[in-house]
This record gives sequence, structure tokens and C-alpha cells, in this order.
Amino acid sequence: MNNAFIKALERHTEAEWLAAVESLLPAIHEVDRNAVQIWFRFYPLDLVRYLESAEDVEQAMKGVNLEGDFGLLDKIDTSHRFLYGHRYWPQVRQAVIARAAGEAEFTGLASEIKAVAAEVAKAAKADEKLTTAISAVGLMTLVQAGFDDLRAAPGIAQKPEGIMAKSPDQIVAERAKDDSQGLFGFLKTIDKQFSVDFKAFAYDGDLKIINEEEIASASQKERSRDWQSLDPRCWEGPVPIECTSASCGTCWVGVVGGQEKLSEPSPRERRAMRVFGYNQTDDAKPFMRLACQAKATGNVSIVIPPWNAVFGKKVRGNVEDVELEPVTSSAKKLRETIATAVSGE
Repeated sequence: MNNAFIKALERHTEAEWLAAVESLLPAIHEVDRNAVQIWFRFYPLDLVRYLESAEDVEQAMKGVNLEGDFGLLDKIDTSHRFLYGHRYWPQVRQAVIARAAGEAEFTGLASEIKAVAAEVAKAAKADEKLTTAISAVGLMTLVQAGFDDLRAAPGIAQKPEGIMAKSPDQIVAERAKDDSQGLFGFLKTIDKQFSVDFKAFAYDGDLKIINEEEIASASQKERSRDWQSLDPRCWEGPVPIECTSASCGTCWVGVVGGQEKLSEPSPRERRAMRVFGYNQTDDAKPFMRLACQAKATGNVSIVIPPWNAVFGKKVRGNVEDVELEPVTSSAKKLRETIATAVSGE
């Protein structure tokens, strides 16, 4: 094992990793341009290191209100299934292991990502623009999961299905389309209806959304499955929802397609995202959103993270000591009512 190489990777901060990925965005196909940036926010290095340094990890997790299934250790082969480049994971894993076990000298984050991407592209006979994003994921997985666990993982990629079985350009084009409103759709105003394609780590599908409706509101109406059996945080619909008022951070999502069809974040959402620690960009219409605040005016494709927390102040130190309004939603009240009924109080 090349300890010097691994230690060089580990010396870099989350901000430096994000900067490296951002510098490579022109070299990444559009199909994975948002997806790779979302992945790095779903697996934030700052939070991992905060928990690793805690004397009592369980207490530290409670201190940031962490809910759900956080971390990469049980998702080494699966965390990146929403990337087109996931199909190249077996080659990426092998290339990263070989680089970490060999005598390669560390040449910088962006350079190392490019080196792995070039090797994988050659092995898979693929365009390097399709292997760069997943190569960045592979190197960060080495940092967070460790060499031994990465090597022990099966290194299996899920066979592409549905839209992901199409070509990269076709996927981008499909994500840009809106549902037809019929022959006289151009006359419709209030009752236009679109689709939200969603992918979580235990399920996927799509749901209908009315023009200018919040994603969370549309999700609450989707009753076709027992969503809570798939994710305990899903009390109403496939998107975890607790407050519907940007107070809890439960409904954060990444937008892989159609972000331009969502409303601009309000100042409240911007502040809430900092409080939660989710690292929303300053773009007018960013790819990280709160589903309870984002209103759709067309088809949107989202990815749902398996966890949520409130770690902006403790971990990132990026917010003043002011809390958001308390959660008083119908969803929380329903949860409390059920809990009381179960306990028999």
C-alpha cells in the first residue's frame, strides 16, 4: 500500500476536493456534471471528519440531528448509481486500488482524477468525458472508506435500466423534455401537469406535479407504495418530509436534470441550506434544493439522499447562532400522534 499517496489525498479539505471537481467540469459530460457535484454533497468530507474526531460518535450524531443512513462504508459499490459513469465502477475501483498500492507519486487532486479517468477510459474503451466524474468519486471513496474496505468490496456495477440504459446524449435530451399537455396544451395555464423523476437508494420512480407546485407537496400525494417501509423518514410519499417550511432539512434533494425549471430559492431557503450544512451553490437556480420550497414549471429529475442533518454551524461554522422556526407541520403532528397511539399513552 502506497501510504504516501493515500496520505497526500487525505491532506486535502472538502473545499479543495470541490474546487478540483469544479475545475474539471468542462471535461465531464453533461450527463454527470450535476450528478458528481451532488454526490460530493451527499458524502461531505467535513461531516465525516467531524464524526471521526468525536470522542462519542453516537452523541455527535445526535448533536447534529443526523437521521437516516449516513456514510459510504456500506455503499462503496452503490453510492454512485445515479451517475452514468457508475457502469465503469469496476474499472475505476481497480485503477484506484492499483494507484494506491503502487509507487505512483501524488501530482494533485485534479491531476490524479484525470490520470484515473484516462486509465479507465482506455480499459473500458470509453470517452474520458464519461469516466472523469466516477474517477473523482472513486478517489474520494478511497479517502472515506479506506484502502482495505475498498479492496474488499465486490466492485460490481448495477446493470443500467430505464433511461440510464440510453446514450449520454439521449439521457440529457430526455431530462430536458416536458410532458405533453395535449393538442391544446398551449392554452392551459393553471392545470398544466408535469413529472418528477426520482431516484433514492432503495427505490425510484416518478410522480405527477402541477405547474408551480412544490416538489414536496406533489410527493405527499403519491400513495402508490408503502414508502416508509423503504425509508423510515418517508411518512408521506417518496421524498422524506417533516416540516414543509424549510425548518428541518429532511427534504433536501439533488437536481440532475431540469434545475432551470424550478423556482429560485428564497432568502429563507438559502439560509436554511447553510444551517443544515448542505453546501448549496450561489447560482440563481442551484442543483441542491429543499423539495418543500422548489416549485416546478416543467419536468425535473432528482436524487434523494439517504440521510439528513443540521450541521452547518457545528461542522462548517458558516451560520450565526440563530435557529430557524420550530417544526409544526401536519407531518410532524401525524408522527407524534402515531407514536402516542403506539405507546398507549
